[in-house]
Amino acid sequence: MTEEGLSIRQSLHDSAKPHVVVTLVEREGSVPCDVGSFMVVTETGRVWGTVGGGRVEARAIEHARALLSQQHPGELLQWNLNTDLGMTCGGRLRLFFDVPKIANWPIVVFGAGHVSQALVRLLRTLPCQLTVIDSRSDWIERLPPDVVSLNEAVSDELIQRLDDRSQVVSLTKGHASDLEVLSSIARSRKEFVYVGVIGSKSKAVVLRRGLQEQGFDENQVPFECPVGLPIGSNHPGEIAVSIAARLLEVRDRQTRR
Repeated sequence: MTEEGLSIRQSLHDSAKPHVVVTLVEREGSVPCDVGSFMVVTETGRVWGTVGGGRVEARAIEHARALLSQQHPGELLQWNLNTDLGMTCGGRLRLFFDVPKIANWPIVVFGAGHVSQALVRLLRTLPCQLTVIDSRSDWIERLPPDVVSLNEAVSDELIQRLDDRSQVVSLTKGHASDLEVLSSIARSRKEFVYVGVIGSKSKAVVLRRGLQEQGFDENQVPFECPVGLPIGSNHPGEIAVSIAARLLEVRDRQTRR
């Protein structure tokens, strides 16, 4: 696969967008493309690559979109260009329709500081769609290049763009910026699967008081603080493990439901 093709596939996977990768795995006779050629198809049609153009490609796109609508896991098909596609050439080909399984586990991390850097590197090994948000460009630049990141400040408009199914973790530089995340969530009226904030029990009291002073009911934004399971030390790596474990626990509880 080319670097561009891999990049597009990764982007579709990270955004949890259903797609099909159609690959020419075998050819015989007059076939308008080489073995190994592939294209990427979404619900709206072809987004990258080719398996020969013309009737071959049109039929492959049609079939790929049908697989997506049926939530089919994928299959290997053989077509005779003359009898199956009505083409004058007498070639034969095999196409593999690969429908990647998309993980339905969006995680949003506010803050890209020390704990976040450790957490991100751990979450990258798990089947989740990860987004990191921080207005500090120097910290964003320290993230792995394949992590989806937004170098922008917290805003109501930003919160509205987030997937309702997200698990949200606030690991910002202080309680004031964490409160800003919580108040934006309150104004959005979004009900995320989970909201956790790094800090102590005393910080949780301060945050809830801050929300009340802004006119929000404390039940309007249910959040956990401290975030993570009660394990490990205050080392950023161990805090990251405790947070990841808690997110897994919440995910599995939702799955069982």
